[in-house]
Amino acid sequence: MTSHRRARRHGHAVAAPRLGLFGLLGQGNLGNDGSLEAVLAYLRAEHPDVILDALCSGPELVTARYDIPAEHLRWHHPEHQRASGIAALALRCLGLGLGMGIDAFRTASWVRRHDAVIVPGMGVLEATVPMRPWQTPYSMFLLCVSGRLFATKVALVSVGTNVIHQWLTRWLVTTAARLAHYRSYRDTVSRDAMRRMGLDTSRDAVYPDVVFSLPTPQTERGAAGTVGVGVMDYSGGNDDRPQADEIRSSYIEKMARFSLWLVDNGYPVRLFTSDSADERIVRQILAGLRAHRPGLDPSRVVAEPVSSLDELMRQTASVDIVVATRYHNVLYALKMAKPTLSLGYAAKHDALMADMGMSRYRQPVKSLDVARLIEQFTELESRSAELRLTITERNAEKARLVDRQFAELSTVLFPATEAARTATRPKPARTGAR
Repeated sequence: MTSHRRARRHGHAVAAPRLGLFGLLGQGNLGNDGSLEAVLAYLRAEHPDVILDALCSGPELVTARYDIPAEHLRWHHPEHQRASGIAALALRCLGLGLGMGIDAFRTASWVRRHDAVIVPGMGVLEATVPMRPWQTPYSMFLLCVSGRLFATKVALVSVGTNVIHQWLTRWLVTTAARLAHYRSYRDTVSRDAMRRMGLDTSRDAVYPDVVFSLPTPQTERGAAGTVGVGVMDYSGGNDDRPQADEIRSSYIEKMARFSLWLVDNGYPVRLFTSDSADERIVRQILAGLRAHRPGLDPSRVVAEPVSSLDELMRQTASVDIVVATRYHNVLYALKMAKPTLSLGYAAKHDALMADMGMSRYRQPVKSLDVARLIEQFTELESRSAELRLTITERNAEKARLVDRQFAELSTVLFPATEAARTATRPKPARTGAR
């Protein structure tokens, strides 16, 4: 039992609550780190006395960048082992089993030290990209089981999910969600998916992605008419593993063809992504453009790696229009009021675009049609001024809803603090005769 709960039970002065942050943070996915930054800003503004630490994928970066202690989410990473053969397979299976046991102990020990744990946004309950059961699904399962065992409140805040068909992954994800103390989803698609997988979601809320609360940096625009092309290492989803290489090759070829069309029609191009895992795809497309147009001025096609959310947002701010695949590239572009074309790999893309009044400007990336993409881009550009106004209005509403989400979270996780604030809040003066 933590000192905070022990003090409450014995009637002593309440110690500062211990709160943990959990998830795929600090591993190079700037979308996930944006969710962390949004929740950290809320906690430091509304609950500055909270003692924070993290269990995450990239603890070194999280500690260095956000000044909070952090530990590794997983002890063992069998997916990083590339050796083949029976002996290597046996060692990998042995390491996996040992690692899962150690992670169960480590996660339980970490959760036990906290009054509450927040999972800040992210698609931690989904399998829209290749995902093994022993990866994030198992980590989420351990977190929520430990929360129930040690009476630590686990809050899944504006998370994403989808209908999962692999039975073990599905069971781990739905069990984790069922055991959480608090759940909210970033779109109705996610809540409906969880309901379809058998969870009672009647008391679960839907709020926008928490990154809508982040400030937008002020920066100078780049060359007039610059198009931001956001790419990713796309190879399909969990069900597409046998065709992964073919899907990836087709995607790269089509994105290169569209980028070449932009260049040939006079548009400056900025290639970018929000995940370090995608950088090799950026380099491949850039190399292809240089090979096809060897005399092209280097300033006409720019690709600069980003290592922080601030850098990503500044790059996004420098373009006029965005065409992107990775969900958080689409999300940040819309947050910055950029007319955006989404090449989506999951229903979350469609839900986001619909919420922002941009349903006409999307395609499923798996069946990407470059000719149609060019038509959509041309229309998007012609309506860009009108669409910016629509997106700006939607952003303001989403920011208000995220504020409401944080207020609700305070009530759920910090009831003593909220009760004290209510008690000390001045009562309104009575007016009028009795």
